Order: sequence, then C-alpha cells, then structure tokens
Amino acid sequence: MGWKKSSAKPKEEPGRKNGFRLYLWEKALATGLLLAILFSFTGFAAQCEDVSHRVLRLHILANSDTAEDQELKLQVRDRILQESAGLLDGVKGLEEAQERVEAAMPVLLEAAQDEISQRGYDYSVSMELASTDFNTRVYGDVTLPAGTYQALQVKIGEAEGKNWWCVLFPALCLPAAEDPAQLEDVLTEGEMDIVAGGGYQVRFKVLEWLEGFGRWVQSR
Repeated sequence: MGWKKSSAKPKEEPGRKNGFRLYLWEKALATGLLLAILFSFTGFAAQCEDVSHRVLRLHILANSDTAEDQELKLQVRDRILQESAGLLDGVKGLEEAQERVEAAMPVLLEAAQDEISQRGYDYSVSMELASTDFNTRVYGDVTLPAGTYQALQVKIGEAEGKNWWCVLFPALCLPAAEDPAQLEDVLTEGEMDIVAGGGYQVRFKVLEWLEGFGRWVQSR
C-alpha cells in the first residue's frame, strides 16, 4: 500500500491565534495613539513655527571651550551689541530687520575683528545671516520653542566652543529690554502664550523630537 501525503492543515493552537489577534490589536492601538498625539500637536507646532518666522536671533560661536576663548566670545558679543545699538529701532517685521542687519554687516564684522585684535588674538571671524536649528531655549522670562530660525551667526576662529545667543529682533539682547512684552508688537496672542505663558515644557520636548525625526527622514 502506497504512502499518501495528507492535505489536511495542521490545527492552529487557540492560544497562538488569540495572541496574534492581541498583537494586531495592540499595534493598531499604538498606531492610533501616535496619530492622535501628532494631530494634537499640529496646531501647536504651527504656532511655534510662526514664532520662528518672526524672530531674528544673534548666535555667536566661540573658538573653543577654554576660559579665555569663552571670555573673548562675550567681549565680541558686547562689541557687536554696542555697534548695533539703535540699528533696528522702528522695525516692524523680520524681513526689514534682516535687510538692516545685512546692510550693517560690514561695519559689525569690522568691529568684531577689531575687538578680537585688541584682546591680543589673531582669530579670524566670519558673519552671515543663516537659517539655524535651535533646541528649546530660555531667555529671561521668554522660552523660544525648538525650530529653524533666521540668525546673525558669528563664528570666531574654529567656532568649536559653546555658543551664546539672544534675540536681536525684537530687541531682547539688551538687559534693559528683557521684558517679554517687547515681543507683543510682532507675535500674536497665541504665540505670546507659548513664549511667555510657561507650562509648555513637555510639548516643547515632543516638538524637539518631531523636528529631529523630520530631519532624520529628510537625510535618508
């Protein structure tokens, strides 16, 4: 008598079948939860992006992290702020602020280089208006959300040291102008709630993660 291969399918264990269904259900639930979180952040992220489109930052990178180079960074900062005093008076928008800063850049660059030379260093210095990625930063009573901001970027020497930043427009760089009310002329009420209202630390962290994830996807 010949051997005949059985066409019957093996019986599936009930536990295995139920476990697979549970896995699918958990996966669907996790996906739905992630989508809900992303949708809930859509409006918040849009307002944060609007903030970054209304603000001009000053970003100075030191040559290195030595005490001397860090001190030099602050001295260059003070010289730039001194030379730019009144430069943005009466400015109402980011585009106008950028135009004025760009026109004054040769004078500001010369002042920065002169300050470096007077302090006894031979470092080169470069300066440009650039789109720069920032994490969430706190400045006095103002918290600026993570995002890509326009900035007057100043690089001293190798520019490998810790950086210093402030808000050039609106004029929050000066100690006497740290009141967040200065921002009310350029930000909406909702945006002011974000930068000066407080209580957004968790959302800011999630926003940083989303920004980083987006950049990672674009780089693939």
